[in-house]
Amino acid sequence: MSANKSFMLSKLAMALAVSAMPLTTLAANSLDTTDDGDARRSVSPTIEVIRIKGDQLSHAQIETGTVTLISRQQIDAIQPLSTEDVLRRVPGINIKGEEETSIVANFGLRGLSASESKSLLLEDGVPVAPGLFIGNDRYFNPRIQRVDQVEILKGSASLRYGPSTIGGVVNYITKTPDDGVQLSGRVGSFNMREASIEAGGRNASGDAYAGVVATHAKSDGFMDKGYEMSDVMVKAGTAIGDNQRVGVKFSYHENDANISYRGLLLGDYLAGERYNPAADDWYVQDRKAFDLNHELTISDNMTLKTLFYWSDVSRDYWRYNVDTAASNEAGRWIYTDDLTGNNRSFERFGVETRLSLAHTLGDMAADTEFGFRVMSEESNDTRIRATREQDRTGTNDRHRVDSADSIAAYVQSRIELTEQLAVTPGVRVESYDQKRVFLTQENATAKTSNTEFLPGVGATYELTSSAQLYGGVYRAFSPATNGVALDGLTDQNLDGERSTNYEIGVRGSDGRLSYEVAAFYMDFSNQVVTGNSDPNLSRSNAGKTEHTGVEFAFAYDFGAGFGLDTNVTWIPTSKFTTGDNKDNRLPYAPKFMANLGLNYRVDNLQAALTAHHRGEQYGDPSNQIELPTGAAGGIWGGLLPAYTVLDLTAQYRIYDGFTVFGAVKNLTDKQYIAGLRQGIYVGPERSFEVGFRYHF
Repeated sequence: MSANKSFMLSKLAMALAVSAMPLTTLAANSLDTTDDGDARRSVSPTIEVIRIKGDQLSHAQIETGTVTLISRQQIDAIQPLSTEDVLRRVPGINIKGEEETSIVANFGLRGLSASESKSLLLEDGVPVAPGLFIGNDRYFNPRIQRVDQVEILKGSASLRYGPSTIGGVVNYITKTPDDGVQLSGRVGSFNMREASIEAGGRNASGDAYAGVVATHAKSDGFMDKGYEMSDVMVKAGTAIGDNQRVGVKFSYHENDANISYRGLLLGDYLAGERYNPAADDWYVQDRKAFDLNHELTISDNMTLKTLFYWSDVSRDYWRYNVDTAASNEAGRWIYTDDLTGNNRSFERFGVETRLSLAHTLGDMAADTEFGFRVMSEESNDTRIRATREQDRTGTNDRHRVDSADSIAAYVQSRIELTEQLAVTPGVRVESYDQKRVFLTQENATAKTSNTEFLPGVGATYELTSSAQLYGGVYRAFSPATNGVALDGLTDQNLDGERSTNYEIGVRGSDGRLSYEVAAFYMDFSNQVVTGNSDPNLSRSNAGKTEHTGVEFAFAYDFGAGFGLDTNVTWIPTSKFTTGDNKDNRLPYAPKFMANLGLNYRVDNLQAALTAHHRGEQYGDPSNQIELPTGAAGGIWGGLLPAYTVLDLTAQYRIYDGFTVFGAVKNLTDKQYIAGLRQGIYVGPERSFEVGFRYHF
């Protein structure tokens, strides 16, 4: 990242200076839940500087938008293979699956296309998308094996974060190993094998710790889309005196996956064929990341948190070219010996600091937070032309470097006007410069820049001791990344994707019942989409879009170990209101989604039968109905039918520290289309898993 290092170094002093400014002081202790269901307080320093702590209820009470917090106990009960196994159970989230472990991220919130995410993905408060401003936001997806909790913030609760918070924020909170060792493993269909270890320790006083979480997994994969994955994360932290804490995290990830852009052609799909349509294509990925976290308690009412982060992601995508005419004749992809490596690496460095202050305004209590972020991103993009005999070596005929430097600042204050009513106004500013250089075109260069002002206000009102009304309005945006904004080495004058978002909801609990209902409206002044009238551009301004919907969540404890957990999302409007696709529905934005869970827990046994329903959805902005039958190029569209998938999971604690578990996923062996790209992505068939967790 040599082109940007001087920029970053010059900004560090500014960042540290601004960090001497006032988020509500986050609690020093976090609530951990073991797989045996025993809650305990952990006094170890945390790595996360931007984590919202506390249980679901206390978390929700201060947020002015919809909040979902998924605990480790809930994650273990789901027995997920991927983060998106967890997310698809959350109200308002739609998954466009490409394979069962979600190597790349494919999800949308509240009627936003699941093929073009407008939501921010974080791990311990750090952006995980390889490039927020330079693209691509899909090339790394955290592994579920390292995740302890998941937070999803929607509505004005996401104003503190950015960019790309139009749909909301998903924050994966990673595990911090406690004293001892936990071994876990599972095997399953498609020759899936997985082994993990969590090992940690702390000093006698409990104010310093170190630990590691490591996983190795491999599988032949559904439809022979095999993979071999290794993931290692090391954490350590210590108190420095009575008022400072520091934490570090290093992670390494690699994954070789036999996946491609190619899906099945229609004839083979309808005939029930289930094979890898691109058996020689490979997606080869690795990622290294380092976070350094510092927390300073300045006084009882003031806390300063600073986070430095660095990551390096490499993604080589080796794909064979196709003979289109031969493919059309055969009804399946026919490949040539020409091989292309679209190989990209991404490096990011950033520093973010937040000062929180508890104070009064007149006789009103207030919590104010000031935040500042400076970040630099750079990608190195090569295209290698080779042949089958050359085995991934050949001529680099396109070499380009994309970079972006960005600064963000915000202030937000929660003011308690009365005992029942609190308002939270705030404003965020995002400013960034983008640059593209073609090294294979004599260093031809294009540049552009943009600044966004994002105000918002939210409120909470205590209707009763067990019910709260909340709502807000805020401005959100997602940047047009380099490959779009500077397509053809020309500033395409693409606006940032801007949306004014409104939300109102009520949440609460009463004895065995808990519930939440939220209505939302998102008004895009501009949305950038795939597919447009100019075939020379990869994206275009689609003009205005509108999204309206309601999310319902309901849980009830029947007693005797039985419980119900369900949610429904209804999005009647998700449409283009101007442009070539006026009145068409956005792709990958179903009107109905629902989840139903019947749970049983008694003594050492826990079991659940869950149903996930996704309504029909379009595969492209033109709202084409028929699925393409041939292999010709262009946008793949068509109407994807609705489907419902059932999963059965169970776990049994044989004794303290030793649990066995198993699952049958897609219990009825439902055949369905998960998504489209260059062909049909088939949803995974019925599969089986068994495993164990042993802590000592």
